[in-house]
Amino acid sequence: MAMKQVANSAIKAIANSGSSSLLTRQLHASPGSKKIVGVFYKANEYFTKNPNFVGCVEGALGLRQWLESQGHQYIVTDDKEGPDCELEKHIPDLHVLISTPFHPAYVTAERIKKAKNLQLLLTAGIGSDHVDLKAAAEAGLTVAEVTGSNVVSVAEDELMRILILVRNFVPGYHQVITGDWNVAGIAYRAYDLEGKTVGTIGAGRIGKLLLQRLKPFNCNLLYHDRVKIDPELEKQTGAKFEEDLDAMLPKCDIIVINMPLTEKTRGMFDKDRIAKMNKGVLIVNNARGAIMDTQAVADACSSGHIAGYSGDVWYPQPAPKDHPWRYMPNQAMTPHISGTTIDAQLRYAAGVKDMLERYFKGEDFPEQNYIVKAGELAPQYR
Repeated sequence: MAMKQVANSAIKAIANSGSSSLLTRQLHASPGSKKIVGVFYKANEYFTKNPNFVGCVEGALGLRQWLESQGHQYIVTDDKEGPDCELEKHIPDLHVLISTPFHPAYVTAERIKKAKNLQLLLTAGIGSDHVDLKAAAEAGLTVAEVTGSNVVSVAEDELMRILILVRNFVPGYHQVITGDWNVAGIAYRAYDLEGKTVGTIGAGRIGKLLLQRLKPFNCNLLYHDRVKIDPELEKQTGAKFEEDLDAMLPKCDIIVINMPLTEKTRGMFDKDRIAKMNKGVLIVNNARGAIMDTQAVADACSSGHIAGYSGDVWYPQPAPKDHPWRYMPNQAMTPHISGTTIDAQLRYAAGVKDMLERYFKGEDFPEQNYIVKAGELAPQYR
């Protein structure tokens, strides 16, 4: 019952947040049956364990009956890579492609060129960097996501990862499952979070929520972003704005990455920038794996310059078995899970349905959901 209430409230909130004016682009409001393809991760035996598990292939965002009852074709797959994959077969004639950051369908310029009927690219969640946004804009496509749908989920996960690293939790857990007992092997690098300096690089929706959640821990809070946050929130959290990123880095015991992946941020944390951080720094990255130089992170963890690295984002995704982050020391990595809690799934499924309804009617989406609209990229991706 509680989960139904979450879903209903999400639908109402999203539906009430947008404009009802008609889009001027005829492309976006063309009539008739549509071919819609969804690319999600497979749940396999876990699907039957929770009736609200909608963010997977089997759950299909809960859209199948609704779409097919209106005469639309809905194809869902997890097979997204290579020239012979299931997704590739549908590229030439699909109208709408839905994907998630957790199992992204990489929409390259080449795929966009092949997709003659494609009109709309939807992200079930937040973060549309799996799409070549420049190519999408040039092709006149609309790219949109469910803004705000999983920001609480990700912020909570970031706080958890900070504590896991600060308290040196992972080695203790490994001791338990291997039958060992060595308190010294954990305690020599376990600390309190209180009094530590935490800096978030990016203070958007997730970064702000993290700052609010860190306030009770009595940390010193810093943030770097393109613009300052609201003065009232600054006062409430005690967070201090740092205009110069490189000047902020050596002040931090813990650094959290909260920025989108763009051409400017891709590979931003390379060997030289990591060297500007304090020796023994802890890093949490639930933003995007490609913001980091993969090998530079692995090398810094091996040398001890990074004392702990945790996150759920990799490049590419799924991460190959030989990805160096799987084997580097001092890591607490997981698959990309932070934003796909059951609560988040219900919210982004409701948001996708709302945008599809608007698309079929030729109506605008909530403005904050647009990543590419009428050839223009959202500010955070420019």
